[in-house]
Amino acid sequence: MKRVLILFAAIAMLSSCNSKKRLAEIKTLQEARDKAVASLNDCDQRTADLRTQLSAKDNDLQGKDKQVGDLQSQIDYLKRTNTNLLDRMSDLSIVSKSGAESIKKSLETLNEQTKYVNNLNTSIQRKDSINLSLVMNLKRSLDDINDQDVQVEVKKGVVYVSISDKLLFKSGSYDITPRAETVLGKVAKVVNDHKELDILVEGHTDVVPISTASIKDNWDLSALRATSVVRTLQGKFGVAPERMTAGGRSEFSPKDDNTTSVGRQQNRRTEIIITPKLDQFFNLLSNGQAGK
Repeated sequence: MKRVLILFAAIAMLSSCNSKKRLAEIKTLQEARDKAVASLNDCDQRTADLRTQLSAKDNDLQGKDKQVGDLQSQIDYLKRTNTNLLDRMSDLSIVSKSGAESIKKSLETLNEQTKYVNNLNTSIQRKDSINLSLVMNLKRSLDDINDQDVQVEVKKGVVYVSISDKLLFKSGSYDITPRAETVLGKVAKVVNDHKELDILVEGHTDVVPISTASIKDNWDLSALRATSVVRTLQGKFGVAPERMTAGGRSEFSPKDDNTTSVGRQQNRRTEIIITPKLDQFFNLLSNGQAGK
């Protein structure tokens, strides 16, 4: 009986030892399983991260592909443009030497014309300045004369001094009146200060005919009156005769209507026209240089 008890006790002890050992093994297996699960989860997370990165890289690659496509399109356009430019340069290269010379001469002509226009503008400005000075000086000198008897103005680029017939002459006569000599003396003083200018004296009549022993017609009267003015300017006031020209216009350059008495009175006049010297004027037109 005692042996039996000892045997049971031994079996019980052996069974207890085996249970502890199995529990330890089970625990070890559970720990290994937990580590494996954690490792698997970590692997899944890394796989998800890699997929996200791969998707971003794929999008970036697509953007790069689009940029490459755009750049290729630009390169193709530049190639076509370059080809067109080369073709045009090829066309230009066939310009002959004579053609180049023609272009050069055209440019030289254009430069000369530009220079001429600039000189002409300078001359016109100078002439306008002289005209303004003349008008101011004449009006200042003649300010005590009735405006209806003496008119000073600029027409056609030159200065006109228009003196009425009743101030200069007696009716049907070409003798200068004493009062007219005073007016002509004032005009002479101004024109003598501008020796670079010429003086043209024109006689004008109305349409009423005249015929006397010494005067044939209005042509004769207008010319005689013009020469009377020129002689007075030369003989009494020292205006150089080479600067003056006398001419008669008769009735054929009226200032007003010849059908009225007022108009006819306006038309009976003598005009002193102050102009640039003709040789200087034509020289300006021929070579574009003023004042030579």
